[in-house]
Amino acid sequence: MAEPLIRAEKLSKIYRTGAAELAIFRDLDLKVEKGESLALTGESGAGKSTLLHLLGTLDSPSEGAVFYGGTKVTALPEAGMSEFRNRTIGFVWQSHHLLPEFTAAENAAMPLLIRGDSPAKARTRVREVLNEVGLADRADHRAGELSGGEQQRVALARALAGNPSVLLADEPTGNLDPRTGERIFSLLQELHRVHGLTSVIVTHNPAFAGRCDRALRIEAGELVPV
Repeated sequence: MAEPLIRAEKLSKIYRTGAAELAIFRDLDLKVEKGESLALTGESGAGKSTLLHLLGTLDSPSEGAVFYGGTKVTALPEAGMSEFRNRTIGFVWQSHHLLPEFTAAENAAMPLLIRGDSPAKARTRVREVLNEVGLADRADHRAGELSGGEQQRVALARALAGNPSVLLADEPTGNLDPRTGERIFSLLQELHRVHGLTSVIVTHNPAFAGRCDRALRIEAGELVPV
């Protein structure tokens, strides 16, 4: 069988303050197959976002390791981890984290400029992804002039601009009204399909979780099928 694209082994996240210890979870094992869309659910504070941050190499586990294919990414030096993250993973958050004084195109181009692409190359790619998310005519509008749904579309375009193979989304519809949230989630699913992505999506919405290939719930520090 093919090796899973993402694999977490014996993953633990423990916070210590003096003699006190708070274990978010211990010894979690997780496999995400290439091309799969996986929903992570659970109550607030269960550790969904923590797990997503660990899978995205934005935080380090207290114990255990994360692998992408045969690469142990948690063992990479910081510079290598940053480059891996930039070229492999697209992130979408509940809050879009756009710079309001920058245009939609400028915000979406950030990952490309960070990796060293020329402004001309970045502009060409960004026009493509903004067109994909239905914002070709809003490319030169400042982020602060866009609606909440449009801003989240820019965040999706930014996540896709670098041609990642993995999309990690943390409550991508959490700040949107139900109708707009439905549109954004449907768009996310379409982009997952068209780009052949492997997606891990944190959501409180059981209907959205049910539309993914698989759903897991973090409960009492363990992953259980939904």
